[in-house]
Amino acid sequence: MMTALWLAGFVVAIVALAYAAAPAWLWAAAIGAFLLGISAAAGAPGSVTTVLLIAFAASAAVLTFAPLRRALISDRLLAAFRRVMPPMSQTESDAINAGTVWWDAELFSGNPDWGKLLGLPASTLTSEEQSFLDNETAELCAMSNDWQQTHHNYDMPPEVWQYIKDKGFLGMIIPKRYGGKEFSAYMHSQVVMKLSTRCSATAVSVMVPNSLGPAELLLNYGTEEQKNHYLPRLARGQEIPCFALTNPHAGSDAAAIPDFGIVCKGMWNGKEVLGMRVTWEKRYITLGPVATLLGLAFQLRDPDRLLGGEEDVGITCALVPTDTPGVHIGRRHMPLNAVFQNGPNWGKDVFMPLDWIIGGREMAGQGWRMLMESLAAGRSISLPSSNVGMSKLAVRGTGAYARVRSQFRTPIGKFEGIEEALTRMGGNLYMADAARVMTAGAIDLGERPSVISAIVKYHVTERNRQIVNDAMDVLGGKGICLGPNNFMGRAYQQVPVSITVEGANILTRSLIVFGQGAIRCHPYVLKEMSAARDGDPERAGRAFDQALWSHVGFTFTNAARAFVMGITGSHWVKIPAHVAPETRRYYQQLTRFSAAFAFIGDVSMLALGGGLKRREKLSARLGDILSLMYLASAVLKRFEGEGRQAADAPLLHWAIWDCMYRAQNALEGVISNYPSRAVSWVLRRIIFPIGRPYVVPSDKLGHEVARLLIEPSATRDRLTAGMYLPSDQNDPFAILERALDATIAAESIEKRIRAAQKEGRVSGATAEALADAARAAGIIEEAERESLRTAAALRDEVIRVDDFPPDFGLSEFLAKPATARRVAA
Repeated sequence: MMTALWLAGFVVAIVALAYAAAPAWLWAAAIGAFLLGISAAAGAPGSVTTVLLIAFAASAAVLTFAPLRRALISDRLLAAFRRVMPPMSQTESDAINAGTVWWDAELFSGNPDWGKLLGLPASTLTSEEQSFLDNETAELCAMSNDWQQTHHNYDMPPEVWQYIKDKGFLGMIIPKRYGGKEFSAYMHSQVVMKLSTRCSATAVSVMVPNSLGPAELLLNYGTEEQKNHYLPRLARGQEIPCFALTNPHAGSDAAAIPDFGIVCKGMWNGKEVLGMRVTWEKRYITLGPVATLLGLAFQLRDPDRLLGGEEDVGITCALVPTDTPGVHIGRRHMPLNAVFQNGPNWGKDVFMPLDWIIGGREMAGQGWRMLMESLAAGRSISLPSSNVGMSKLAVRGTGAYARVRSQFRTPIGKFEGIEEALTRMGGNLYMADAARVMTAGAIDLGERPSVISAIVKYHVTERNRQIVNDAMDVLGGKGICLGPNNFMGRAYQQVPVSITVEGANILTRSLIVFGQGAIRCHPYVLKEMSAARDGDPERAGRAFDQALWSHVGFTFTNAARAFVMGITGSHWVKIPAHVAPETRRYYQQLTRFSAAFAFIGDVSMLALGGGLKRREKLSARLGDILSLMYLASAVLKRFEGEGRQAADAPLLHWAIWDCMYRAQNALEGVISNYPSRAVSWVLRRIIFPIGRPYVVPSDKLGHEVARLLIEPSATRDRLTAGMYLPSDQNDPFAILERALDATIAAESIEKRIRAAQKEGRVSGATAEALADAARAAGIIEEAERESLRTAAALRDEVIRVDDFPPDFGLSEFLAKPATARRVAA
């Protein structure tokens, strides 16, 4: 009996020591005490006890005395690690080391510092930025007509292009000393989001020059001469930039682009200079057909060693004026009826001076690193902002429509089936917008969060896809008939564009989020890999030894924490005292997820090694866990930052429960599909010791969320804040907003009329006749009768769908003179 008690006590002590990340001396003392105690309890002879203590002392000395530990264990493991570690190309190394780690590292730690999250400054706009958003950006929205651009002009009108240039929209990220606006990342995001609630072509045409492109690359890597020449011209709109990376044979595998340049001498402006002859073929290049300045990525080779280095210099980025002899700008692509300028370009043996390399000759071969570091910032803003804008348009418009449109004498938004779609729309938007704002704030703090940029790119675009699909289901026939009154049709068509560009979503989820995050965000993995590649044996041995044993302790600590929090439901986890009471449990539960994620991530890297890279489904699920913790963190940050708005609580609760339920399923997906059933069994017992506790958000909660979307309120305004609301009362979206107000004003009047009808006091074959009868009977006042007329007229306008001549106007178009047809086309 005593032996069993000692064993049980020892297990509890081990778990407690691991949970607390106890120092080595405390472990040694605990194990020594256990050996003495178990020997006494079992009645072991003194000689046995002595042998056990000697063996333990020897082991403890090996593990705690670094030189001895290195000689007997660490150096041998380092040699083995070097043999099995997969080779890493320079482009892979550049991608992994690009950018910075931020809150993602905290989530990887197993014990996030929530005080650090809550201490982040709120994103705000300066008075200059707010004015630009309220005036110039609103005016640009008013000038932009999505239907006119996508159905008639197939481009922005010349006056819109000129307004964009004149007002500095193309130079938002360029410093004022070069003539730019020098706006914050948050402001950049706000502008793109607002434009995206109005017109995709306008939004993309502003977004791209301020994202991954020549301006961003010049700011970070350009020579002073290049900055002084190009940045003022870009800021004024004198140059229209594009960036050409994608080759027909290298899309997702962009590092494998076959486009190449050969270093050579050639004539330029009457002089022989050192330059390069570049051959390329690019496609999908946004703004390419109208660009005057081409950012170009290619593999640079130096067979004659004119640069004095290796023959294969590497990926290089250059700035090429599009009027350079040999540059060919192709015709246009049409990406799902989106009419932002996009198309191919190519060149063969085009000579250009080395001075055209961004950063000059010294940056030859550094192009991939430049692109990865710039992408970390640009991808954090562009697509998250444009997709949140699209989502706000969908949520506000569809919510209003669901209240205005009635069937069976009931607004369709009150049917549970419609509520389910509206609930997802509201919860997903609250979450996506929280992630957008928090990530843009990170950029303003000087971060370049490469892993987080992949997270928000994937999850915000996927959540937007769900929102738009749900909106189309609610709108029904109104949504599928294109025309100037359809506010969702073009958005629905163009959703796949966001899913595909800047890293296709399948690739981003399967290979990048966890594949890059496991190395970049983990506190020890990158240190171990760096040590393994260090050519100095002594330095490598010391670094590897320190990282390895810290990593071992880290894994055991997270295993213990995951198990204990699983047993206790994480109720004992310490969190900052000043968090909102209604969110306290969420911080504790997310801490549990963090520990479980860190533990299962370490086990996966140990058990599968380099094979994890090929098990993309497991990697994708591990990435989902990290991503969902980030999204939930952003939601908590938003709730605190907006002043703990009680009316917004349903959105908060739905978003967090959705994240936790999905994260739990992702964990289960990893465990259930583990190659080793034994490891799978152990993982399940540690991570889910008493089962899976998280469920889908409740129907009651969903009802509360859906109700917020179908009536005017401060919560609805906060949820769709920053979107463009037309001031023209005849604009289809303005009519929808007016119809919502009129419908709600009419509902109480209609209720009284229906009650009178049931009592037999009034009758009528139509709603119009009933209303007239009610007025004649004195049941309603004349002003109320007029309210009913207004609501009915606006409702009819809202539910009306567009129609066209049988030939959709083709004969009228063909009857125009040829010059007029060319202008119209």
